[in-house]
Amino acid sequence: MVERRMTRMTITPSKLQEIERSVDWHRVRAMTDADIERQNAADPDAAKPLTDAEATSVRVQYVRKTTGLSQPQFARRFRIPLGTLRDWEQARRQPDAAAFAYLRVIERDPRAVLHALEPDAAWRQ
Repeated sequence: MVERRMTRMTITPSKLQEIERSVDWHRVRAMTDADIERQNAADPDAAKPLTDAEATSVRVQYVRKTTGLSQPQFARRFRIPLGTLRDWEQARRQPDAAAFAYLRVIERDPRAVLHALEPDAAWRQ
């Protein structure tokens, strides 16, 4: 049995540029889908492709994490039920089109969303 130890790696902008320069992009662009599948199948460390639900959950987590808020804080601040947010982030459920659009707006301009959610006396009449 081979023991593998997971280590955390910090990717800095300069490290990312170094990685991008080291890739043979002409070779990558020339690969067909079949070439990619064959290469991934031969590599025991290659990650399996994400399902649509998994990709969406990663996206939801990304949006929340860019705000620097915990799940409870994000849910409270943007008026999303905490259980719903957790379901989205754990790929148990996917946001519908309106919720996904709301998350995109939060991602692009969270301050505008917070401003729009401020209590307004005109709405209470």
